[in-house]
Amino acid sequence: MASRRKMDLIHQNALHVEMVRKEERHQQLHTEFSINPHRKLHILADKPMSRKTEDVVVENSDFIKGFHEARQEPTKKYARPQTESQEIGWVSTPLVPSNRSDKRLNFYRRCSDVTKHQESILNSSN
Repeated sequence: MASRRKMDLIHQNALHVEMVRKEERHQQLHTEFSINPHRKLHILADKPMSRKTEDVVVENSDFIKGFHEARQEPTKKYARPQTESQEIGWVSTPLVPSNRSDKRLNFYRRCSDVTKHQESILNSSN
C-alpha cells in the first residue's frame, strides 16, 4: 500500500480552486420571489399616534376576491368534505326537528319541596 503524502500548500490551493469552480458552475441566482399563498399573511397597522399620511392603495379586485374565497368555511368552498375529519359535522342540520314540548328531549327547571323551601328562606332574608 502506498502511504499518503502530506499535501503541500500548492496542492491544497489547487484543490480549493477546483472546488470553487465546481460551485460556480452549478450555482443559480434566483431573482424572482413571491409570497407563499398557503401561509397566513399578518398585516400590522400603523402606530396610532403616527402622523404619516396614508398612502393611496390601488385595490386589486382579483386579490380581494381570492382572499375572501380563501377565508370561507369549507362547506361553502367545497361540495364534499376533503378530509375524513371534515366528514364529522359536514352536514350540520339537525336530523330530528326540535320540538320544545317534547319532555323526552327538553329538561326544564322544576321546583321540589326542598327547593321551594330554600327559595323562601333566601327571599325572606333579603
